[in-house]
Amino acid sequence: MTTAHPRAATPLRALLVSHTLSRTGNVVTIFAIPFAVLGTGGGPVEVGIAAAATTAPVVIGGALSGALVDRLGHVRSSVLSDLISGATLALIPLLAGAGLLPFGALLLLVFLGGLLDTPGETARRVLLPPLSEQARIPIERSIGFLDGTTRLSTLLGAPLAGILVATLGPYPALYLTAAAFAVSALLTAASVRLPASTLPEPSGQSYWRDLRDGFGFVVHDPLLIRIIGLVLIANTLDAARSATLLPLYAVENLNGPASLGIIVGAFGAAALTGTVVFGYIAHRLPRRVPFALCFTIAGSYALAPALGFHVPGMIGAAAICGLAAGALNPIIGAAQFERVPANLRARVFGLVTACAWAGMPLGGLVGGLGAELLGVRTTFAVIATIYIVVSLTPLLGGAWRLMERPTPSGPTHS
Repeated sequence: MTTAHPRAATPLRALLVSHTLSRTGNVVTIFAIPFAVLGTGGGPVEVGIAAAATTAPVVIGGALSGALVDRLGHVRSSVLSDLISGATLALIPLLAGAGLLPFGALLLLVFLGGLLDTPGETARRVLLPPLSEQARIPIERSIGFLDGTTRLSTLLGAPLAGILVATLGPYPALYLTAAAFAVSALLTAASVRLPASTLPEPSGQSYWRDLRDGFGFVVHDPLLIRIIGLVLIANTLDAARSATLLPLYAVENLNGPASLGIIVGAFGAAALTGTVVFGYIAHRLPRRVPFALCFTIAGSYALAPALGFHVPGMIGAAAICGLAAGALNPIIGAAQFERVPANLRARVFGLVTACAWAGMPLGGLVGGLGAELLGVRTTFAVIATIYIVVSLTPLLGGAWRLMERPTPSGPTHS
């Protein structure tokens, strides 16, 4: 591999830093909102409703935004996404300080703040291949870098959010979210540059025809549709676990948000480590079997609160499961880039994200209802059981074998 001039890698570095800032803002938001609801007298059901308002806009934005991202331009879409999301979320502490934030208004602002998250992330992901080529870095390594920044945002954002919520309260913590989005937008606008010829030209079709083409590709690809189904179930369970049940468990068993922030940060640190380590050995390994086994280990994280672990045990479980989780997204990302043509990536990636996140609003609600009806620990046990069973399905073979690297003479998609 030829080494590029250092300046050639500047746009890629700027994109990764921008992604880290934007995702850190999301982590702080997701962490702070449940405690804002609990602090105003809300219970498990209200926390679940707020969790649904946090994740529902991702589904809507992902499904409808791919063709819009192509039309606006990928850099411009990323900048606008961060600016609008940050400005909307900044209104939450401002209105709360003025006593003008009823529960319904909080839900609306959270919903609006998350509506453009997926278009911004989709735009950054579509920019990754041309920026990687410009920097002369293999796409597999860049996918690992992008996933690593996502993990890093959890590592940084969760402990910081826990400290801010514990010391200042949930509403002041949201000011950090607005600031992170603003800096991300400025960095992208100033530093992410690439030749126009490196991105596909607009299709010239109608918006709805573009969406239909993307949808048609997704539903007819046997591997993508299976990945979506598996991740849909996992994300639904993760939403119940992280957005609703863990805050409730923290209040009951972990001495509040500061301890939970450390635990979530430990998971993020382990996942980041797993991503980096896996990046060095991934080319020597098959994909399907490690994917299934790591998915199963990551899903067993819910067993720790089900068994009543306190802070030390939760940190240990977070470290083990986080290491396994670090291998997942690089495998999924590499398979997607291999199978999806460049001119369809914004539409397909947006739809894949929307479909994979579609159950998360329901997951937050189910977590709240489960805690109310069954208790927090019993609900964690049910989640762990379902998660482990479905995560083993890639071992059944069939279309899952398409996850392996294509042979040089073989097709990249079916």
